[in-house]
Amino acid sequence: MSAFRISTSLAVMRRTAPFLVFRLLVYAGIAAAYVMATGAGAGIGYGIGSFWEDETRFSASFYGAAAGFGLVGAVLYLLREYILYIVKAGHIAVMVELLQGREIPGGQGQIAYARARVTERFGTSNILFGIDQLVKGVITAVTGLMEGLLSILPIPGLDRLASILRSYLKIAVGLMDEVMLAYCFDNREEDPYTASRTALVLYAQNARPLMISAAWVTAWVWLLSLVVFLVMLVPAGTIVWLMPGQVSAGGFVFAILFAWAFKVAIIEPFAIACMLQAYFQQTAGQTPNPEWEARLDQASDKFKSLGQRAGAWVGARMGFGAKGETA
Repeated sequence: MSAFRISTSLAVMRRTAPFLVFRLLVYAGIAAAYVMATGAGAGIGYGIGSFWEDETRFSASFYGAAAGFGLVGAVLYLLREYILYIVKAGHIAVMVELLQGREIPGGQGQIAYARARVTERFGTSNILFGIDQLVKGVITAVTGLMEGLLSILPIPGLDRLASILRSYLKIAVGLMDEVMLAYCFDNREEDPYTASRTALVLYAQNARPLMISAAWVTAWVWLLSLVVFLVMLVPAGTIVWLMPGQVSAGGFVFAILFAWAFKVAIIEPFAIACMLQAYFQQTAGQTPNPEWEARLDQASDKFKSLGQRAGAWVGARMGFGAKGETA
């Protein structure tokens, strides 16, 4: 727990309050869209089913609600690049500035400032999204390497322990891809692909202490999320009661949805602020270990892909510069 300070994370939250409000509006809007689409679908299904007996009516209401819920999910899947680009990456950009002692604007100007930093560093949203997906794949490979160390230890009953630990590690390292993006914002000398490779090597060679920090942070995140979920059961149940046909288990689903919105809007940024401190403190003054770089090249094709794309990025920039000079 000494790898980060809760007071520092709270200070970062306070200084980035405009972004927290922005996140809350975005994710509350997503939750509201789910509720409205599900309610509208239930109403349409209930209306259509009213031409038949009660059992058919309630079944039609359920299928209509499921269709509305699924439609919103499909739209959000298409918008995932935009949400990462504008909401998550932007907030990380201003967090990094604060943690490194640089000033950021307040109010609505903070969001515009963050967007400019993201555009300057990554260009388009599809580039950022592509890097994020590659980074996630490499983090999975690093986690696999750590799991492999457990499997060779001659300790009775370790298989079951490793299985439990494996499941928890997958949850605990869920925030690390955003920490890797933070390194890209902090290191502006390298192109984003090379910076991502460097960040991943530093993570791999410090995986054990960083995973310990991530485990503590994750435990608190899910504990707080559980509390929010229990609080949200009351308003969620009220909404379901007002819906046509009163969709079965809807209150439970909506409570999860509201808790998720609060988690990603408020709780998750706090967790990221903690992990950013842990990562920057643990890797301060370090350089990438060539042995770990070679190990990741062998263990992950996505790590190799980052290197290949780094070369393409530099080549494209040099080609652009040459054209500019010729003109």
